[in-house]
Order: sequence, then structure tokens, then C-alpha cells
Amino acid sequence: MHNLTIAEISRKLQAKEFSSEEITRYFLDRIKQQDPTYNCYVTVTEELAMAQAKAADARLAAGNAPTMCGVPFAHKDIFCTNGVKTTCGSKMLDNFVPPYNATVVENYINEGAVMLGKTNMDEFAMGSSNETSYFGPVKNPWDTNCVPGGSSGGSAAAVAARMAPGATATDTGGSIRQPAALCGITGIKPTYGRVSRWGMIAFASSLDQAGVMARSAEDAAIMLNVMAGYDNKDSTCIDEPVPDYTANLGDSLAGVTIGVPKEYFEVGLNPGTEARVQDAIKQYETAGAKIKSISLPHSHLAVPAYYVIAPAECSANLSRFDGVRYGHRCDDPKDLMDLYKRSRGEGFGEEVKRRILVGTYCLSAGYYDAYYGKSQQVRRLIKQDFVDAFKEVDVIMGPTAPSPAFAFGSKGDDPVAMYLEDIYTIATNLAGLPGMSVPCGLVDNKPVGLQLIGNFFAESKLLNLAHQFQLATDFHTLAPSSLA
Repeated sequence: MHNLTIAEISRKLQAKEFSSEEITRYFLDRIKQQDPTYNCYVTVTEELAMAQAKAADARLAAGNAPTMCGVPFAHKDIFCTNGVKTTCGSKMLDNFVPPYNATVVENYINEGAVMLGKTNMDEFAMGSSNETSYFGPVKNPWDTNCVPGGSSGGSAAAVAARMAPGATATDTGGSIRQPAALCGITGIKPTYGRVSRWGMIAFASSLDQAGVMARSAEDAAIMLNVMAGYDNKDSTCIDEPVPDYTANLGDSLAGVTIGVPKEYFEVGLNPGTEARVQDAIKQYETAGAKIKSISLPHSHLAVPAYYVIAPAECSANLSRFDGVRYGHRCDDPKDLMDLYKRSRGEGFGEEVKRRILVGTYCLSAGYYDAYYGKSQQVRRLIKQDFVDAFKEVDVIMGPTAPSPAFAFGSKGDDPVAMYLEDIYTIATNLAGLPGMSVPCGLVDNKPVGLQLIGNFFAESKLLNLAHQFQLATDFHTLAPSSLA
């Protein structure tokens, strides 16, 4: 049953071929068997999951249950869950049990979906490898010596290892798309403001966006239908009508114009990755799409701009973790300053401390205009590149990550090399655009991802293009040979 997609599970639940309690118990048993190898979950909510499954079965028996009613899935451990520990992958929040649900969590509860547990992640979503988690690294199911990507590595690996048919995730600079590419699954980051951030622990507020990871574009569309929508508790959430993301999956690709940025195929791209991506683009051309070479002239500035803006916002957001109100608190502080220093020093990991220091420096008097202000100006230029490009093309395609999954520790001593793992994904967050990664082949028996970037609120178009590609290929059905 672990090879069933969300769409297939939903249809079989509606047809009474098995119950939600049966499929939920199956996945819980599989997690017990597989997760000691991969470390995908921080918390497994077995008792809650079975209670939710029992309630879902009652709704299914009554008829007219929603599509995801009774379907098991996982939440990234960045979404607050009432009564369930929410750690954000950090020692700072190892004892934090929220008294409320994030809007995304509440939406899935209302749908009747079943939460299997909370997935591991880079600490406070800061990382591209899932090596910064306080709870230990997640291992890539395709090669346990390699990283799964980050920060949503737990969600990606859980789906790839068939320990959940789908999972929520977040993307600040590529944290859905990059691990989706490295683990051979499908992931989508919606337009900024499309999904509520209320109850989602903040890293960089102008960049963070919730999204989904699943095996296929169809499954991603089903999950996004549950998540998307306006929330008056989130001031950045946009009151825009939400389409049925499954409605246009079957649209023809004839007449679609695909832009291929020349800057995405220059120095630094793994030759094997480039070959698989180019093959995928040719597949679209065969299906009737028109391919057009374009330029995103300021794309080389995305990484330096991002690594000023994101740390600056992280510095502000993480100032609330001071040992006073909630989270980790040092033992026997001598005074208030000692409480602050030791609580934060003990609670945060090295990468989080690095980014707080960089961000605080960039926001300090005398440097704000030179660094943060200038980076925001560059951000506007990057966004304008996309605005200009979408006057000529319907969607932009290129690689998701510069190479397949890399070995643990291979970039640990070089933060810049790690940051460059997000070189193709960061610009999408700076511009607030939707982005998606779909599997497009293997290099050295490791997955490679094709990135699709759309105009604002063009999630339906991305899902349509991804679905049509997956109808013509089988890359999204491939599983690691080591899986039982």
C-alpha cells in the first residue's frame, strides 16, 4: 500500500476498498520499520493519527467526504500543532507544545486528513542539507551517505521512502524544490501570500511560503487545494480566489511558450544534471510547447542579495527566543543578561547563530543602507527580470539544483558552497513567484529535478505542465532500490 499515491488512496477510501484506520496503521507500522534508518520524523503522532482516522471513516461512511478525508500525510515540524511538540528542528524549541494550530494545520483537520507526525528539518529552516537539525541529519533514501536537501529534508525523504504519501513543507529560498529534486519527488512553492503563514514559525517573513511535497503533480494539486486561501490572521495573505488545482491538469501543451534562461546553464551546473534537464525540455517541445531562449540578467545577484535579506529578517524574527517566555531556558541564570546570553547560546545551533550575526550586522547603524537597503534594490531588479520575461513566455524552466545529492560533510566547512546549492531557486522567492520541481531522470543513480517557474498565481499552469510531463515519463514513479 505504500506505493499508492494520494489520488489512489482517496479513490480507494471513497470506494470502501480499505478504511482510513487500515491505511493509517499501515503507514505507522512502516514508519516504525523504516525511520530508524532515515530519521525523517521528529515526532510520530500515533494515537492522534488513529483517532483522526476513526473520525475520517465515520465521515466517509456518511458520504460526501472531501478528497483528502482519511488520507495520511505528514507536517513539517515548523507548523504549530495544538498539543503536539513543534521544534523547528532546534534545541531552542525542544520543549515547546503550542496551544493552537497553524492555519495550514487547521485546514487539513477540517478536510479530515490524518497527520502521521512531524518531520525533521534544518534548524529554523536554515540549511540546504538537513545537517543543521538538532535531532540529527535526515538520510537520503536514494543513498544514505548523501543529504536529502533542505530545509524540508524530512518531508522530502519521508515521501521518497514511502513513509507518507505526501507532506507539507516550507520554502524560503528553495527549501521545497531543492530537497524534492534531490529525493526524486514533486514539490511546489506557491506564490507568496497564496497560503497562510499564520502559525508557521518564521525564518524570513518576506520570503517564507508554505507548500507541499508529494509523489506526483496530481497529488500536489490535491494537497494545495486544501492549503491555499485567504486568512485574515495573516497580513501578507492575499485575498485572491482559489481555483481547483486539479481542474486543468489535462490541458494540452500546444501553444505554451517555455522560457529557458541562458544564465541557468553556465559554469557550476553538473553536466549530467544539464543533460537530464535539456532532455526534459525537449520532451515539452515534442508535446507541442514552444521553447524560447531568454535572459534573467540579474540572476547572478540573487544569492548575495538573499544572504543579506534573509539573515536580516531572521535576526529580527528570532529575537523573540530569549529564554523568558517560552523555549529553552538556561539553568540558574545570574541576571537577565546572563539569561539572554546563555539561553540563546545553548538553544541555537551554529548555522542559526551565523545568520543571526550576519543579519544583525546588516541591520546595524551605518550599514543598513549599504547592505540591507541595497539588497532590497537588487531584489526589485530581479523581480523586474521575471516581469519582463513573462511578457514573452508562459513559464520558465531550468535545473532545480546544480547537482544531484552530495555527501554528508562535503560542504560543512564552506558555508558559501552550501548557499550556492540554492542558486537556481532563490530568485523565485525574492520575486514572490510560484516555483515547482519535478523528477526528470537520474545521474549516477541519484534523482535530478526540473524546475518550473510561473507568473504570479499561475500554480494551475505549473501543475498542468508537470502533470503532462509525468503522463509522458515515469521518473516520478521511480523509487530507491533499497526500499522494501
